Amino acid sequence: MKIYMIRHGETDWNKKRKLQGQVDIPLNEFGKLLAKETAPALADVPFAVCYTSPLKRAAETARLVLGDREVPIVPDKRIQEMSFGEFEGLCCREEGWNIPDPGFRNFFNAPEVYQPPKGGESFEEVRARLKNFLEELYQKEELQDKNVLLSTHGAALCGILSLMKGLPISGYWQQGVHKNCAVSIAEVKDGKIEILQENVTYYQESVQDW
Repeated sequence: MKIYMIRHGETDWNKKRKLQGQVDIPLNEFGKLLAKETAPALADVPFAVCYTSPLKRAAETARLVLGDREVPIVPDKRIQEMSFGEFEGLCCREEGWNIPDPGFRNFFNAPEVYQPPKGGESFEEVRARLKNFLEELYQKEELQDKNVLLSTHGAALCGILSLMKGLPISGYWQQGVHKNCAVSIAEVKDGKIEILQENVTYYQESVQDW
Protein backbone atom coordinates (compact mmCIF):
# COMPACT_ATOMS: atom_id res chain seq x y z
CA MET A 1 0.00 0.00 0.00
CA LYS A 2 1.21 3.46 -0.90
CA ILE A 3 -0.26 6.33 1.07
CA TYR A 4 -0.07 9.78 -0.51
CA MET A 5 -0.63 12.55 2.01
CA ILE A 6 -1.36 16.15 1.07
CA ARG A 7 -1.82 19.23 3.18
CA HIS A 8 -4.70 21.42 2.03
CA GLY A 9 -4.21 24.56 -0.08
CA GLU A 10 -3.91 28.04 1.33
CA THR A 11 -6.74 29.85 3.14
CA ASP A 12 -7.08 33.49 4.17
CA TRP A 13 -6.46 32.43 7.76
CA ASN A 14 -3.21 30.71 6.72
CA LYS A 15 -2.02 34.02 5.23
CA LYS A 16 -2.75 35.81 8.49
CA ARG A 17 -1.30 32.95 10.59
CA LYS A 18 -4.54 32.50 12.48
CA LEU A 19 -5.13 29.26 14.37
CA GLN A 20 -7.71 27.51 12.20
CA GLY A 21 -8.14 24.25 14.03
CA GLN A 22 -11.62 22.95 13.31
CA VAL A 23 -13.11 26.26 12.11
CA ASP A 24 -14.37 25.46 8.61
CA ILE A 25 -12.42 27.99 6.55
CA PRO A 26 -12.50 27.44 2.74
CA LEU A 27 -9.59 27.68 0.33
CA ASN A 28 -8.80 31.10 -1.08
CA GLU A 29 -8.12 31.57 -4.81
CA PHE A 30 -4.37 31.05 -4.35
CA GLY A 31 -5.08 27.86 -2.39
CA LYS A 32 -7.23 26.56 -5.25
CA LEU A 33 -4.44 27.40 -7.69
CA LEU A 34 -1.89 25.43 -5.63
CA ALA A 35 -4.18 22.39 -5.63
CA LYS A 36 -4.80 22.64 -9.39
CA GLU A 37 -1.07 22.94 -10.08
CA THR A 38 -0.36 19.93 -7.86
CA ALA A 39 -2.91 17.78 -9.69
CA PRO A 40 -0.75 16.94 -12.76
CA ALA A 41 2.00 15.49 -10.54
CA LEU A 42 -0.49 12.92 -9.20
CA ALA A 43 -2.52 12.48 -12.38
CA ASP A 44 -0.96 9.13 -13.27
CA VAL A 45 -1.36 7.63 -9.80
CA PRO A 46 -4.31 5.18 -9.87
CA PHE A 47 -5.89 5.97 -6.51
CA ALA A 48 -8.31 3.38 -5.15
CA VAL A 49 -9.79 5.77 -2.61
CA CYS A 50 -9.28 9.20 -1.07
CA TYR A 51 -9.85 9.84 2.63
CA THR A 52 -10.29 13.48 3.52
CA SER A 53 -10.85 15.58 6.57
CA PRO A 54 -14.47 16.75 6.35
CA LEU A 55 -13.37 20.39 6.70
CA LYS A 56 -13.90 22.37 3.47
CA ARG A 57 -10.28 23.28 2.87
CA ALA A 58 -9.15 19.64 2.84
CA ALA A 59 -12.17 18.23 0.99
CA GLU A 60 -11.90 20.88 -1.74
CA THR A 61 -8.17 20.23 -2.11
CA ALA A 62 -8.94 16.54 -2.64
CA ARG A 63 -11.54 17.30 -5.30
CA LEU A 64 -9.23 19.69 -7.16
CA VAL A 65 -6.30 17.26 -7.08
CA LEU A 66 -8.41 14.34 -8.30
CA GLY A 67 -10.23 16.35 -10.96
CA ASP A 68 -12.78 14.34 -12.92
CA ARG A 69 -11.40 10.94 -11.91
CA GLU A 70 -13.94 8.55 -10.43
CA VAL A 71 -12.14 8.05 -7.13
CA PRO A 72 -14.34 7.62 -4.03
CA ILE A 73 -13.81 10.52 -1.61
CA VAL A 74 -14.54 9.46 1.97
CA PRO A 75 -14.69 12.07 4.76
CA ASP A 76 -13.27 10.96 8.09
CA LYS A 77 -13.20 13.16 11.21
CA ARG A 78 -10.23 11.28 12.60
CA ILE A 79 -7.91 13.06 10.15
CA GLN A 80 -9.33 16.56 10.62
CA GLU A 81 -7.20 19.30 12.14
CA MET A 82 -6.28 19.56 15.80
CA SER A 83 -8.76 21.66 17.78
CA PHE A 84 -7.49 24.81 19.48
CA GLY A 85 -10.74 25.40 21.32
CA GLU A 86 -11.26 28.99 22.47
CA PHE A 87 -7.99 30.11 20.81
CA GLU A 88 -9.19 29.36 17.28
CA GLY A 89 -9.05 32.55 15.20
CA LEU A 90 -6.17 34.06 17.20
CA CYS A 91 -2.86 34.97 15.57
CA CYS A 92 0.27 32.87 16.17
CA ARG A 93 2.68 35.00 14.15
CA GLU A 94 5.18 36.99 16.23
CA GLU A 95 3.95 40.30 14.85
CA GLY A 96 0.31 40.27 15.79
CA TRP A 97 0.58 37.48 18.38
CA ASN A 98 -2.56 37.76 20.52
CA ILE A 99 -2.78 34.40 22.26
CA PRO A 100 -3.29 35.25 25.95
CA ASP A 101 -1.66 32.17 27.47
CA PRO A 102 2.18 32.37 27.42
CA GLY A 103 2.23 28.59 27.87
CA PHE A 104 0.80 28.20 24.37
CA ARG A 105 4.32 28.62 23.00
CA ASN A 106 4.91 25.05 24.19
CA PHE A 107 2.70 23.99 21.29
CA PHE A 108 5.62 24.76 18.97
CA ASN A 109 8.63 24.47 21.26
CA ALA A 110 7.81 21.67 23.74
CA PRO A 111 4.78 19.65 22.58
CA GLU A 112 5.39 17.05 25.27
CA VAL A 113 4.35 19.56 27.97
CA TYR A 114 1.72 21.49 25.97
CA GLN A 115 -1.58 22.09 27.76
CA PRO A 116 -4.49 22.78 25.38
CA PRO A 117 -6.80 25.75 25.84
CA LYS A 118 -10.40 25.27 26.92
CA GLY A 119 -12.18 23.14 24.34
CA GLY A 120 -8.93 22.22 22.58
CA GLU A 121 -7.20 18.90 22.04
CA SER A 122 -3.92 17.65 23.48
CA PHE A 123 -1.27 16.07 21.27
CA GLU A 124 -2.10 12.75 22.93
CA GLU A 125 -5.76 13.05 21.95
CA VAL A 126 -4.94 13.98 18.35
CA ARG A 127 -2.48 11.14 17.95
CA ALA A 128 -4.96 8.67 19.45
CA ARG A 129 -7.55 9.36 16.76
CA LEU A 130 -4.93 9.45 14.01
CA LYS A 131 -3.50 6.14 15.21
CA ASN A 132 -6.98 4.61 15.20
CA PHE A 133 -7.46 5.75 11.61
CA LEU A 134 -4.06 4.48 10.44
CA GLU A 135 -4.36 1.08 12.09
CA GLU A 136 -7.74 0.58 10.46
CA LEU A 137 -6.34 1.67 7.08
CA TYR A 138 -3.32 -0.64 7.30
CA GLN A 139 -5.60 -3.62 7.90
CA LYS A 140 -7.91 -3.08 4.92
CA GLU A 141 -7.41 -6.21 2.81
CA GLU A 142 -8.78 -4.58 -0.34
CA LEU A 143 -6.15 -1.79 -0.19
CA GLN A 144 -3.00 -3.82 0.49
CA ASP A 145 -1.59 -3.30 -3.02
CA LYS A 146 -3.37 -0.04 -3.81
CA ASN A 147 -2.66 3.70 -3.74
CA VAL A 148 -4.52 5.79 -1.17
CA LEU A 149 -4.78 9.58 -0.98
CA LEU A 150 -5.17 11.40 2.34
CA SER A 151 -6.15 15.08 2.30
CA THR A 152 -5.53 16.62 5.69
CA HIS A 153 -4.00 19.52 7.66
CA GLY A 154 -0.68 20.83 8.98
CA ALA A 155 -0.75 19.59 12.57
CA ALA A 156 -2.69 16.43 11.70
CA LEU A 157 -0.19 15.53 8.97
CA CYS A 158 2.74 16.00 11.33
CA GLY A 159 0.92 13.69 13.73
CA ILE A 160 0.46 11.04 11.05
CA LEU A 161 4.13 11.15 10.06
CA SER A 162 5.30 11.11 13.67
CA LEU A 163 3.27 7.94 14.23
CA MET A 164 4.60 6.33 11.06
CA LYS A 165 8.14 7.07 12.23
CA GLY A 166 7.49 5.90 15.79
CA LEU A 167 8.49 9.26 17.28
CA PRO A 168 7.57 10.43 20.77
CA ILE A 169 5.42 13.53 21.14
CA SER A 170 8.59 15.55 21.75
CA GLY A 171 9.47 14.82 18.10
CA TYR A 172 6.04 15.77 16.76
CA TRP A 173 7.38 18.70 14.71
CA GLN A 174 10.54 16.92 13.53
CA GLN A 175 10.21 18.15 9.93
CA GLY A 176 8.11 21.23 10.66
CA VAL A 177 4.66 22.05 9.32
CA HIS A 178 4.48 21.23 5.62
CA LYS A 179 3.76 23.81 2.95
CA ASN A 180 0.23 24.09 1.59
CA CYS A 181 -0.38 21.31 -0.97
CA ALA A 182 2.96 19.63 -0.20
CA VAL A 183 2.87 15.87 -0.78
CA SER A 184 4.39 13.08 1.32
CA ILE A 185 4.36 9.39 0.43
CA ALA A 186 4.65 6.31 2.65
CA GLU A 187 4.73 2.66 1.69
CA VAL A 188 3.29 0.00 3.98
CA LYS A 189 4.56 -3.50 3.23
CA ASP A 190 4.68 -6.60 5.40
CA GLY A 191 3.86 -4.54 8.48
CA LYS A 192 6.72 -2.12 7.87
CA ILE A 193 6.36 1.57 7.00
CA GLU A 194 8.85 3.45 4.83
CA ILE A 195 8.63 7.18 4.15
CA LEU A 196 9.41 7.61 0.44
CA GLN A 197 9.15 11.39 0.25
CA GLU A 198 8.18 14.21 2.56
CA ASN A 199 6.96 17.79 2.09
CA VAL A 200 7.46 17.93 -1.71
CA THR A 201 5.72 20.66 -3.72
CA TYR A 202 4.91 20.56 -7.43
CA TYR A 203 3.92 24.15 -8.14
CA GLN A 204 5.99 27.14 -9.27
CA GLU A 205 4.53 29.72 -6.89
CA SER A 206 6.52 30.97 -3.92
CA VAL A 207 5.00 29.81 -0.64
CA GLN A 208 6.36 30.92 2.70
CA ASP A 209 7.75 28.27 5.04
CA TRP A 210 5.84 27.58 8.23
